[in-house]
Amino acid sequence: MIKIDYPSPAFRTKTEDGKDWLFDTFRKRWIQITPEEWVRQNFLQWLVQKKGIPASLIAVEKEIKVGELRKRCDIVVYKSSIPWIIVECKEMDVKLNEAVIKQILNYNISLRVQYLIITNGSDTFAFELKDGNIEMLYEIPGFE
Repeated sequence: MIKIDYPSPAFRTKTEDGKDWLFDTFRKRWIQITPEEWVRQNFLQWLVQKKGIPASLIAVEKEIKVGELRKRCDIVVYKSSIPWIIVECKEMDVKLNEAVIKQILNYNISLRVQYLIITNGSDTFAFELKDGNIEMLYEIPGFE
């Protein structure tokens, strides 16, 4: 498991009709705050602020095709215009188990990235796909 030291959030938020909203700077629109969205937004800020990944190279809720199905990846990071990392976010009370790993592996059928990350905000696991094998990582690569 990887320890994530999240930066202090500087989110623009509002409450409207009894619902809490956050301005997503990646999608350039207001998003209702759900437990999963909270994890996604904090992880996005960590990628940019702590790992040095340019925000312009990150896609949020990227639509992909898996077979005949249309799915959405929580976060896709690009490097040299090629998908490089997929991040699957779950809300904090969801356990990161084999089903979550299978979900992100299915997404990777379409994208073929080098790194897979699953997080629920508290627990984070990262894997590198290398020579047909999956290796667990103890640190998430920075953007060099």
